[in-house]
Amino acid sequence: MSKRKTWGELRRRRLEEPAARVGYQQAQLAYELGRQVRELREANGLSQRELAERMHTTQSVIARLEAGGSKPSLSTLERVAMALGTSVDIRFRTALAG
Repeated sequence: MSKRKTWGELRRRRLEEPAARVGYQQAQLAYELGRQVRELREANGLSQRELAERMHTTQSVIARLEAGGSKPSLSTLERVAMALGTSVDIRFRTALAG
């Protein structure tokens, strides 16, 4: 009988594969952008619906964005920034090996 693997062991093994690592990094970026949008929205005292109205979109689009369920385009990020009275700052940085 084989020993069952823990979730951590399965995840670690899966992330050893280059394609999985890239997918994880992309998902992490979408999540981080969504977290920042949520924090800015809340700091401005806005609901998702109010932000959506300012951006001329729907509340469900904002919910997906904040949950990291979609990777936003630069155009979308600029619309978020304009609606929240901020600006977008994009930078390139050296990727960590691994």
